[in-house]
Amino acid sequence: MADEQHFDVIIIGTGAGGGTLAHRLAPSGKRVLVLERGDYLSRERDNWDSTAVFVKGKYRAPEFWYDKHGDPFPPEVNYYVGGNTKFYGAALFRLRPQDFGELRHHDGVSPAWPIDHQDLEPYYTQAEHLYRVHGRHGEDPTEGPAGADYAYPPVAHEPRIQKLSDDLQKQGLHPFHLPIGVDLTQDEQGRAAHGSACIRCDRVDGFPCLLGAKSDAQVICVDPALEHDNVTMLTNAEVRRLETGADGRTVTGVVTALGDGSTETFRADIVVVACGAVNSAALLLRSANDRHPRGLANSSDVVGRHYMRHNNLALMAVSKEPNPTRFQKTLALHDWYLGADDWDYPLGGIQMLGKSDADQIHGEAPRWAGAVAPDMPFEMLAHHAVDFWLCGEDLPLPTSRVTLDADGGIHLALDEKNNIAGLHRLRHKLQGMLGHLGMHEHHLLSHSIYLHKGMPIGATAHQAGTVRFGTDPASSALDVNCKAHDLDNLYVVDTSFFPSIGAVNPSLTAIANALRVGDHLLDRLR
Repeated sequence: MADEQHFDVIIIGTGAGGGTLAHRLAPSGKRVLVLERGDYLSRERDNWDSTAVFVKGKYRAPEFWYDKHGDPFPPEVNYYVGGNTKFYGAALFRLRPQDFGELRHHDGVSPAWPIDHQDLEPYYTQAEHLYRVHGRHGEDPTEGPAGADYAYPPVAHEPRIQKLSDDLQKQGLHPFHLPIGVDLTQDEQGRAAHGSACIRCDRVDGFPCLLGAKSDAQVICVDPALEHDNVTMLTNAEVRRLETGADGRTVTGVVTALGDGSTETFRADIVVVACGAVNSAALLLRSANDRHPRGLANSSDVVGRHYMRHNNLALMAVSKEPNPTRFQKTLALHDWYLGADDWDYPLGGIQMLGKSDADQIHGEAPRWAGAVAPDMPFEMLAHHAVDFWLCGEDLPLPTSRVTLDADGGIHLALDEKNNIAGLHRLRHKLQGMLGHLGMHEHHLLSHSIYLHKGMPIGATAHQAGTVRFGTDPASSALDVNCKAHDLDNLYVVDTSFFPSIGAVNPSLTAIANALRVGDHLLDRLR
């Protein structure tokens, strides 16, 4: 590819934002170059091996970032075509309507977005249909209006999870089918039908799918986009910096290190950054020049600031009855998402995790020593485990930020106690219900193997907020179309643009917004 080749659009990154945008632009005929720093993920048996994926972290990026004390930690990031969606749990929730407005929490205020739920709703519907989301609108009383139902029916609960749903309803609560993106056809009993790509296995959460049946960005968007002759992708292409013209208003070059050791500069009318909230901020900061001494898009000094990643707990309850469930990730509960009868502030949401197996249980054994009754040895725990994920909102603090050191190393400062009171109350709610849910009342064990061995700062899967959008250039980096205020042709379409993060997985919002920005870019390119 010649150095002087010019494209209509360059997209940097192939995850939920960049991959989806490439899919949106592909039919236009415009010349699109997609740059991905990783390669295609190898299809191999270790894709579904718990020890390889969780205990050894085989597929995590072999790099270290640094915390606010300068101590190194391994981040929970994956550099492959499809980005982090190759390993996500495909839980594809909409933000609640209230999440788009100012929302008061115990420790502060979650700020309003410059768009509202109604602006994004049509794109949520498109995103759900594109990513084959299975669910049923109307079951969750907090979700807000939907313009159309899901195109695919909810994934049926297996018997133990159906009983959990029934028991929650008996408590006066409103469990609902978790919206999940899988290529699944079910028979009348809810089993995977003959010919279904998804086989309803126990590898849906945190594992790449060997069958290509999970709705990740590579399967759903990147591969179909590449069927268009006008779309080109380079893998093992790491963008090092962005260059601007003499006036500083236009990105004129995308300087890229290629897999063969060479460096090329690519050029396009429009440049879109979608590297993930931390790496997108790092790229903009790394691209500082005389016209932009604090980094690109950073006249407001907000780039890198307001980093968010949710307050999360992965918990394992011990069921009195065996739990032979394989596809466990089918249920969620949002009754305390916005508050409770004994608490005026949002608590967050509860959803099911993928089913624990013996390898994961053994990986946790040292932490749980003495916490389990003598008549429940570790070997039995896997068969009785019911796994929950608790998700609360953290708040966008200017001091929670991404910075670079003199050698280009990424530093991530984070207040790990930011707004955690609601999450603790949510855990207390779950703990108090265990006896009514057919579980041992005191057996609720922290499952830190999902949280990067108990290091909250390393749990970067839900990263967001470092290049926020807004209407005021003094307090935001991007406008409402996710174009940099300071530059005429630079956009950011990953979760960096979030002003707040709510308490649901951010992927669907990133996907919907990429479709929205894609339509804006199509209008501009015309």
